[in-house]
Amino acid sequence: MRTDCRLSIADCRMIPKMLRAGPGASHRPALHRPWLSTLLAAGLVLLCAVGRASVARAQVKYGLTPAMVVQSFKPGQPFIVNLTVSNGSARPALMRGIAMDFWYNEKNEKVFAAPGTLPHSAANWVEFVPPVVTVPPQGFSPIKMIVTPPSDASGSYYCVAFLESKPELARATTGETQAVYTNVRLGALVMLAAEGSEKYQVNVTDARFSPPAPSHDLTLDFEVDNESNTHIFPATAVAVLNPKNEIVAKTEGEIKRFLPGQKNRLSLSWSGTLPPGDYTALLTMIYGDDRIYNQSFPFAITGN
Repeated sequence: MRTDCRLSIADCRMIPKMLRAGPGASHRPALHRPWLSTLLAAGLVLLCAVGRASVARAQVKYGLTPAMVVQSFKPGQPFIVNLTVSNGSARPALMRGIAMDFWYNEKNEKVFAAPGTLPHSAANWVEFVPPVVTVPPQGFSPIKMIVTPPSDASGSYYCVAFLESKPELARATTGETQAVYTNVRLGALVMLAAEGSEKYQVNVTDARFSPPAPSHDLTLDFEVDNESNTHIFPATAVAVLNPKNEIVAKTEGEIKRFLPGQKNRLSLSWSGTLPPGDYTALLTMIYGDDRIYNQSFPFAITGN
């Protein structure tokens, strides 16, 4: 439920900037979605083994950048995504590109499947050029991912671009054990949105607020239902205001990814004490194209 607060919309937009500023500091601008550059900085390495090989035996340094692609597109117009594969081992690595569908299950666990089998599939749109690349030892190789969206695409679509190495013998057959082969799979999450077709709608329910007390921290927990036709990365913050609308405490929440139709809980906490008095905890959640959701939680701190 959206509730009114005594701050204006402009004030609410300033909350995240104010939270990043220290006491007495100016309201310096915050970087736009700073979490994104962090996510794009590192590759995801998946070591896959057939048999009973120890993962430690297969540990070598490989990387794929970017680890996540978040991009808008024009329906019917192909575009290119540039990937880079690195190889920190002492031998060349033969890697092939494959795309798989990406979605979530009822437990919000990641699900991978063959192209075209999961909702909002983009895996069938992807072609790797070249389809196979040899990454030199202690080096890297570029690979292009050509994406061809259909002309009637609307909303958002997803897949994971995998670069997978050729299976190699890790342990030969013996009288007691079978042969074991290992390979390396590197993944980049691809999140695509058709330009101008995004429709944002978020429902916040089941908010559970607990004010600070000597025995526990201030906590706020709530469910977010992404009813949009596209993905969102809600940025949440709580500011504790005194009767003069001055911020006396502040905290920011962890950023989570929500695909269309996905539900999950977000939580924030603050460790500290407040003098006796009346306060309001103001939740601010920014999502989508800078849309803002606010909810206020009045509370009082009594003396001993």
